[in-house]
Amino acid sequence: MTDQPVLLFLHGVGAGDPDDVWKDVLDARLREIGYPGLGGVTVIAPKYPNSLVASDDRHPLPGITVKEPSGEEARRNRLEFDRRESAIENLLEKHERGSDWLLGEPLTDVALRAKVFAQATNYLRKPQVRANVLTRVLGEVPASGRVVIIGHSLGSVVAADVLRRLPRGVRVVGMVSIGSPLSSASFHVDGLRDGLRQPPTNLDWWVSFWNPLDPVTTHRGVSSAFPWMTDYRVRTTVNHKVHDAVTYLADARVALVVGHALHGSQSKELATVMKGLDVPVDATETLMLLALRYAYLTEVKLQGAVKERYACARREVQANAVAALMDRRTQDDRPVPAAVASLALDLTDPHSPVPEPGRISPVSKDEAVLPLISVMTANVIRPFEIDVDETVRVEALEDLTIEMGLGRQYARDLIDAGVAVREALSGSTNWVRWTALGLGAAALVAATGGLALAAAPGVAGAAAITSALAAFGPGGMIGGLLTAGVLVGTGGGGVVLGLTSPGTTAEAVEAVVSTQLTAAILRQRQELEQDFATWATLAEAGRALRREQAHLAVISDPSAPSLKELERKLRTVDRALAYLTAVGLGPGEPDGPSVSPAAILERATDAFRSVDIDGDGAPDPRRARTAADDARSAVSAFLRRKRVSTEEDADPLRGP
Repeated sequence: MTDQPVLLFLHGVGAGDPDDVWKDVLDARLREIGYPGLGGVTVIAPKYPNSLVASDDRHPLPGITVKEPSGEEARRNRLEFDRRESAIENLLEKHERGSDWLLGEPLTDVALRAKVFAQATNYLRKPQVRANVLTRVLGEVPASGRVVIIGHSLGSVVAADVLRRLPRGVRVVGMVSIGSPLSSASFHVDGLRDGLRQPPTNLDWWVSFWNPLDPVTTHRGVSSAFPWMTDYRVRTTVNHKVHDAVTYLADARVALVVGHALHGSQSKELATVMKGLDVPVDATETLMLLALRYAYLTEVKLQGAVKERYACARREVQANAVAALMDRRTQDDRPVPAAVASLALDLTDPHSPVPEPGRISPVSKDEAVLPLISVMTANVIRPFEIDVDETVRVEALEDLTIEMGLGRQYARDLIDAGVAVREALSGSTNWVRWTALGLGAAALVAATGGLALAAAPGVAGAAAITSALAAFGPGGMIGGLLTAGVLVGTGGGGVVLGLTSPGTTAEAVEAVVSTQLTAAILRQRQELEQDFATWATLAEAGRALRREQAHLAVISDPSAPSLKELERKLRTVDRALAYLTAVGLGPGEPDGPSVSPAAILERATDAFRSVDIDGDGAPDPRRARTAADDARSAVSAFLRRKRVSTEEDADPLRGP
């Protein structure tokens, strides 16, 4: 095989573009966007308009050369294909399938009866015509090598039909369909859809471009028929050439995909590694690096199919997380730390290696409590979900704490504390349920309008969370980890409001309370200083829940869902307080608070009082109010950016 792929262009109905105008348009557009063009590319553009009409040729239908895989081979093929297809999705940013057009199928049936579409009708309904066209195309395809296919209109049907009939030595490194009618059942000749239920083993990826103004596409992409491939919408002005191949090939996105298939990735992400400076990482980056290292240590202990899937998930999560952190640094006009930049990878290249997250620098046992609990209880490959054996999780956590200079016993104490707390609160030790923490933390922030952030340890803590919310939103791996990490170890009125709010589910309350207790038990076992605000927070939450329960019970039905939810929240809080007392962490207990409950409550609500922080003689705004305002602004900014990003359909190659 040669390194340079051959370009195979399959035309639609009509004369087949005898002057190859499509080639000139594509060549010019490739050069405009920075690719070498088609000068050094072997282009094959078979002309078969005569074969689409009456012909004396009597070729047999070419046979299937690429068999459909089954069993383990099918699973592995799909996994590898999805990885390559994801690279194209990252290149184009978003998949757009389109919506079913109510009149699409009836109009397609009518159109196929029209004289102008006689060639298409012949291909679909006359086996001899189909056999002649496929033979004509295959006669010009090399016996081996790498091929990129562009199929326009009926040519996309021919491309899909010829895929499994190509010589065994040919590898299709990319297929691009433009203006394709394959979403219509009328174009699935001889069970084509059934034959392509799964991606063929000789295909790297397939992307189809459709235009909402193009009647041939019936206002949707091809993934409605082949859900394993990617659709992308292009837009043009209203004119009589919206279906022409040159119109599609003049689009920057179409040229970008073709150029990527022919010449490789244009990404400059890896070059950024050289620009990473030896500057400190901030709180958000530290937590992300910890999560990525834990994910890596988990992956190396897995085996077989689970390891393959986990590796694919970790690859995408790492790339997206690092890119998001680097973008935030760039927007803030701050240099990117080398520890972050060195983990960047090019998702548009499915073969790019995944840099190994480095070992975490040693930290004190006290500093490690909150981040380790956050990482241990989170899904560090979110949004993917893969069930990992608990033994693997435990061993990976032990390796992590050893690397951090904390020792294996620290991990064991952390795990034992978590299991004991979960059992005390709900009778369950299931680790998977702990992943509700991130959602629970986000729920508390939303339910209190940001007041839950007021109890963040110091101004830096609240500022770090606000920054994360503005950049990543309250969910996701990064925003969720940081928000949850702070809420695990803080108390105060903001958290009380969150725990008692109707907008916070009982499951979220259980997740947050259980992790706060886990932190307390871990500190006890490691003989670390306790954060006694936890007791005051839970005690005040219990009182608030009982007041609300008494108020609603007078009027509501006894079986009202709101009362059931309150009962579950109250049961969690009561069990938590009882457990703290049982293990000696309640007021008056040997390891419990040495100050009065009133003093504890005063400390817990400090953020809600006006205090002269800067020493200018005037009380500064309450930290709770400031944190809430900042959080609301951050979330609003994130949602505005997300909404604008969804609505925009700008050229991705256009400068700012």
